[in-house]
Amino acid sequence: MALPAEEGRSVSEKKGLGSTVLGWFVVREDEEDETQQAPEKVIEKYARKKAPPPPDQEAPPSLRLQGNVPNVAAGSTPDAQAFAQVFKAAQISDEAQQRVEKTLSLLESLPKETPKEVRQQIVEASLKAFGIPLDEIIEATAEEIQALEAYIQHGARHTQGVLQDASAQVARLEGQIAEVKRLMELQVRTQQGLVKASNERKLRVQTVLEFFGQEAVARVVRESPKLVEPKAK
Repeated sequence: MALPAEEGRSVSEKKGLGSTVLGWFVVREDEEDETQQAPEKVIEKYARKKAPPPPDQEAPPSLRLQGNVPNVAAGSTPDAQAFAQVFKAAQISDEAQQRVEKTLSLLESLPKETPKEVRQQIVEASLKAFGIPLDEIIEATAEEIQALEAYIQHGARHTQGVLQDASAQVARLEGQIAEVKRLMELQVRTQQGLVKASNERKLRVQTVLEFFGQEAVARVVRESPKLVEPKAK
């Protein structure tokens, strides 16, 4: 994993090498934090994304994660245990992981204000004292980054699947909602028709009461156990 010397390389070769090296680094400057975006925008963004290709069709750096790759439950964040499973699925040995962790511990133990050159000297001297070749540390670190990139792609495929299933469910629910609304509207129109038809029927029957007169009707209503005098609305 050691970088070749720059001497004797053409401009295009140097550019290609630079692109290869930069491919192992996470770019932070222009990175937008999706957690700060509205959920609708994030969902729309992922829905528009083209699904990542299968692992065997991805461009390097990539690899096929094997075995039990953890799918993080919605609303949670991968933890150290999940990443340990990812590295195991990438067939990164425990020894290689320990090398990376040992290097990180050394770096994190130094004051942040320590000049980079001094930090490098201290860390390299310590690692050499442990008998760990620097190239193996670089290789193991790149392996972990490669595995994490594969995990991101794995998660993207899982997210695409979840969104597709959810979109289909939303479509079904929207269809059910539309059907319920149609039933509600139909029932309201039915009630309106019932009122209209019943009032027309009342007007027709009312001619009988009008024939006998209001006083006779009032007397029968008061004396009949079957009738209830209507209250004013």
